[in-house]
Amino acid sequence: MARLKKILVVGGGTAGWLAACYLAKAVNAVDPASVQVHLVESSNIGLLGVGEATFPSIRGTLSAIGLDERRFLVGATATYKQGIHYRHWVRPPGSPGHSHFFHPFSQPSQRPGGPELLPYWLLGAAPDGMSFADAVTMQSALVERNRAPKRPTDPDYQGPMNHAFHFDAACFAKVLAEHGQDALGVKRHVATVDRVELDEHGAIDRVITHELGELTADLYVDCTGLRGSLIGSAMQSPFRSRRDVLFADRAVAMQVPYERPDTPIPSYTISTAQEAGWIWDIGLQKRRGVGYVYSSRHTDDARAEEVFRRYLGPAADDLKAMHIKFETGYRPEHWRRNCVAVGLAGGFVEPLESTGIALIELATYLLTHLLPGDTGDMERAARHFNEMMVARYDRIIDFIKMHYCLSQRRDSKFWTDNADPASIPQTLQDKLALWRHRPPHRLDFVSDLEMFLVSSWQYVLYGMEFKTDLEPMRSAYPHLEEARQEFAMIRQVADHAAHDLPNHRSLVEQFCREYHERPGAVLSNEAVA
Repeated sequence: MARLKKILVVGGGTAGWLAACYLAKAVNAVDPASVQVHLVESSNIGLLGVGEATFPSIRGTLSAIGLDERRFLVGATATYKQGIHYRHWVRPPGSPGHSHFFHPFSQPSQRPGGPELLPYWLLGAAPDGMSFADAVTMQSALVERNRAPKRPTDPDYQGPMNHAFHFDAACFAKVLAEHGQDALGVKRHVATVDRVELDEHGAIDRVITHELGELTADLYVDCTGLRGSLIGSAMQSPFRSRRDVLFADRAVAMQVPYERPDTPIPSYTISTAQEAGWIWDIGLQKRRGVGYVYSSRHTDDARAEEVFRRYLGPAADDLKAMHIKFETGYRPEHWRRNCVAVGLAGGFVEPLESTGIALIELATYLLTHLLPGDTGDMERAARHFNEMMVARYDRIIDFIKMHYCLSQRRDSKFWTDNADPASIPQTLQDKLALWRHRPPHRLDFVSDLEMFLVSSWQYVLYGMEFKTDLEPMRSAYPHLEEARQEFAMIRQVADHAAHDLPNHRSLVEQFCREYHERPGAVLSNEAVA
């Protein structure tokens, strides 16, 4: 069989350049000439920069490709993200009771030898009215005080609080493109792919570009976005819609300047529930990225923009809105013959919980791990890849649906439809039934197939006021007083951490200054546009 010698990534943007950088770093770690990684992208396709939120895995990915953290912060206009603040998800505005909750990235505290705190929180050992996230981790208290997740002296991509990033996706792609070419040897071709030609076995033989003629490779990575030009149009891999579960299929977005240069930057995504969906609000260094994700079955574009502008207030008066269409679903065959889809070409889950870039990371990592030494092993690798990706998508969709179906909102048809059991996957219904009598446990999940840790399920489940009745098992938890002391200790440690950790905006600005002060560290004009 022929040895795998060349990979061609078709399409740029975040998916294309992240995949190219990771592949180039991984496959050439030992022998720089073992596999060539090329990327072809059109100069005619614009990139949206409405504000992108990520998952904590992004830190490991950026570290793995060798991208300096300060360079990344400057080039991508990035800020830190420590979780998601959900507003009006539990019940509608004006209703009695709590309507907000926080999903932190740090796991619940558990001192070695100490009790697991969730059962004791369920049994009422935490201070009255304290949410689960507030009781078991200091992160929510820190973000309320505008603390960053790390200190100036912490190494790149490390810090005491688990975190991810917010950034401008268009700027991020440009930074990756510069790093991929300068540091990792990715060969870039600027050209528009006009058509794809298949060989006699149905594999891709070549892509024909308008400007450069034909380009060939042993493996083609489709990063052409929702179009899926290779995996869909050429390879005829079908798309499986999950709009029956997750209804949102539209977004309207804006880039909103700050009122003042020193406006505090929240180190979390704000997600505010609305009549037919929810609004994301992301703080970057010099502006906010804001958008309304909604269901076209439950509202129209004009009404959605009206709701969105009402949320933004006068800040949106002179701004033009961008309207985006999408559909939640995936291709059961991400990998068909010698073509692998990464990013939107393979599937998309609506942006709640920020899984888009994390799925790019997962697909690229899995592709790198399964990359065959010769072209004859493509079919075996593809089967494994497809099984893993489909399992991840299905579990993510369950997790996202849980946010909607547990809401107590019944103020619009969107919310009542989300509570309809017919729209809830049986796998999720089974989990929720079990958790009525015991809390979620790590043994409920297959770790290699999960994107979200059990703690994330717990934070959302109990943030949405799900009821787990442990009273019949109270005698199995005899360490009530010890748990009370742990809850108190977490609050005390949070006070100390608030003094140790810097202000979020101040840390970002300090890191950016430090990068610019390095000799020869200025990025190209294109990369910082």
